[in-house]
Amino acid sequence: MSELLQTLLDSEEKSDLRSFISELRHQEKKYFLRNDIINVYSEYCSKYQKSEEFCSSSHLAQLIFYTQEIIQEDSNLCFIIRPKIASQEVYRLTEDLKVEQMTIQELLDMRDRIVNRFHPNEGDLLELDFGPFYDYSPTIRDPKNIGKGVNFLNRYLSSKLLQDSQQWLENLFNFLRLHQYNGVQLLISDRIKSQQQLSEQVKKALAFVSSRPSNEPYEEFRFNLQAMGFEPGWGNTAQRTQETLNILDELIDSPDPQTLEAFISRIPMIFKIVLVSPHGWFGQEGVLGRPDTGGQVVYVLDQAKSLETQLQEDVRLAGLEGLNVQPKVIILTRLIPNSDGTLCNQRLEKVHGTENAWILRVPLRDFNPNMTQNWISRFEFWPYLETYAIDAEKELRAEFQGRPDLIVGNYSDGNLVAFLLARRMKVTQCNIAHALEKSKYLFSNLYWNDLEDKYHFSLQFTADLIAMNAANFVISSTYQEIVGTPDSVGQYESYKCFTMPDLYHVVNGIELFSPKFNVVPPGVNENYYFPYTRTQDRVESDRLRIKEMLFTLDDPSQIFGQLEDPNKRPLFSMARLDRIKNLTGLAECFGKSPELQEHCNLILVAGKLRVEESSDNEEKDEIVKLYHIIDQYNLHGKIRWLGVRLSKTDSGEIYRVIADHQGIFVQPALFEAFGLTILESMISGVPTFATQFGGPLEIIQDKVNGFYINPTNLEETADKIIEFVTKCEHNPDYWQTISQKSVERVYSTYTWKIHTTKLLSLARIYGFWNFSSQEKREDLLRYIEALFYLIYKPRAQQLLEQHQYR
Repeated sequence: MSELLQTLLDSEEKSDLRSFISELRHQEKKYFLRNDIINVYSEYCSKYQKSEEFCSSSHLAQLIFYTQEIIQEDSNLCFIIRPKIASQEVYRLTEDLKVEQMTIQELLDMRDRIVNRFHPNEGDLLELDFGPFYDYSPTIRDPKNIGKGVNFLNRYLSSKLLQDSQQWLENLFNFLRLHQYNGVQLLISDRIKSQQQLSEQVKKALAFVSSRPSNEPYEEFRFNLQAMGFEPGWGNTAQRTQETLNILDELIDSPDPQTLEAFISRIPMIFKIVLVSPHGWFGQEGVLGRPDTGGQVVYVLDQAKSLETQLQEDVRLAGLEGLNVQPKVIILTRLIPNSDGTLCNQRLEKVHGTENAWILRVPLRDFNPNMTQNWISRFEFWPYLETYAIDAEKELRAEFQGRPDLIVGNYSDGNLVAFLLARRMKVTQCNIAHALEKSKYLFSNLYWNDLEDKYHFSLQFTADLIAMNAANFVISSTYQEIVGTPDSVGQYESYKCFTMPDLYHVVNGIELFSPKFNVVPPGVNENYYFPYTRTQDRVESDRLRIKEMLFTLDDPSQIFGQLEDPNKRPLFSMARLDRIKNLTGLAECFGKSPELQEHCNLILVAGKLRVEESSDNEEKDEIVKLYHIIDQYNLHGKIRWLGVRLSKTDSGEIYRVIADHQGIFVQPALFEAFGLTILESMISGVPTFATQFGGPLEIIQDKVNGFYINPTNLEETADKIIEFVTKCEHNPDYWQTISQKSVERVYSTYTWKIHTTKLLSLARIYGFWNFSSQEKREDLLRYIEALFYLIYKPRAQQLLEQHQYR
């Protein structure tokens, strides 16, 4: 990138660069983000009547394309340039157009100065650098392979089996000896005493099982295999057992990545799983739409059901049914004594439709009953997590009658609890972020001091750094969640380098090229969400009831607004009422477009209708704002606002009723990490318009099975919807085409079967990797513990003291 800068300065465009810089200096702001930079450049090209070729292809245009931020300080400009995904270079451009490369430390100091938080005379700030700890482990080279960590790891491990076969086969042998279920030895017994003997016995066992009828049950020849040193776990039939032994034989003789993954994925080593999701109202009925309670609850419940089904299938195929092996999945969440009519005060609740999946609710310790007896915002939850983890460990050990085999954290708080539990119980840890708040709240790290009373980002971002570095593997729903797109920074990428002024500098917060990252998108629950055309699976009375509720029911207690013309095409959205979900932005977009109002009604299912009914400050603000927008644009008669909480059954049917009326679903979030509601609407057959910021970019193929919108550009959003509606009115088949393509997209890519098969395969392979490289993680974990006890815990205790007086 320095070459591009130098080429620009040596070319005739140097004067253009000088003029562009002059335009920047005349702006009020000193800190320009990518959109600001592009807008100033566009205005510059227009003002000076630059050709289209210059605007898009000049050296200056290239520089603008790669520049993520520009900081103006005195007479200098700092260019933060992203020449490719997951990389960053920083240059200072002086007043006389000299270029100097800046270090990360210099950049962080500059950012501190921007907010008047730079105090060099008071000593240096703590620097956090996780980089050296990743020197021990292999790293991916090509950015396009980020998020395919397990593929890389399989190649790495199989190459090690070739290069240093004695050591790695010894590791594999010792790993196979580990596995038990409730004290019963699995796979190999102490009759096999070395990896050399294992290789010999595998060939003997293969010769034996290949002579048996292929469908002969394992129990018929179990004792013959045990005499050779092979315990249960190889297969439920002679054919399955032969396949598994044959894969191991191939792995020993000629290892390759596919063989390694195929074998490790068959090892019966996971029977007990914990899914950690502490915050919000976690329940199966009457909770969705409450503060902090949305897609994550749906995700975790569906994941738990699918995991149990897959574990049962794995147990059957491994031939363990004779040992009475019963897989168990526990969702660990918080018990809320004042449960407001929900079951959130019930310690143990069986997950509907499962045999052995449970919601285990553990209460917070009573530091101040006014806080701990009631719902607590996810932004205030931090002081309770350490003691919660200690208490949860006791409960989990009692429920499992031992320790779990895998702990999966969800969101920042769940991931921190997962770290604490995994560290204490010596269990494989998986992280699922769902959404990293740092990306959602602009400049949240830079101005954390000003936001601390409301959001406590110093605790959340520290927790994120701890958990993402401690995790054995990380699951993201999309590639861009990790490293963004060519012109936007990923959520995890935003933790690579940042400042928390007056607290610490992060010079290397996460290794983005680590094989721990894997893209495993979730599915959608097909029992509740299915195409509107499957009339045989729909309940007519439910359809009529939902139709009335959406369009005509007069019930001021939970519905605001009567439609003047209920037959207009419905423009529908359903989400929590918070700033990021941006339903007020959609209402304003609708209000500003008379043409949109002419064609459509706006129907929102969102939160509470009244400020006094809400306990969440952000929701209260959005309620007030939504009423103001309705009055400001006189939307009475054109909008319905339903403050209802829907059951899963009703939630599925509401999309189908919208589809019956050839409606449209709009997801207008300012940022969406993934977007389960998008999958729900698409599988129901509702054409979907979704935010271009975040995961929807990977779910939807624009203008093929849905549409992207920029929710910050209200006029453009309205125009895109109007264009679609107009096309549908001229060609009724167009709505049907997009509807059908939406359904096909979900069924081909986003099912829970695909998700859980991949997740369990990852857990087994990373379990083997963790076992093989265990001694190399201890120094990293000690560093992380220091961060927890020296930074996180003192700040959490300060917040706890504040809670004592609420």
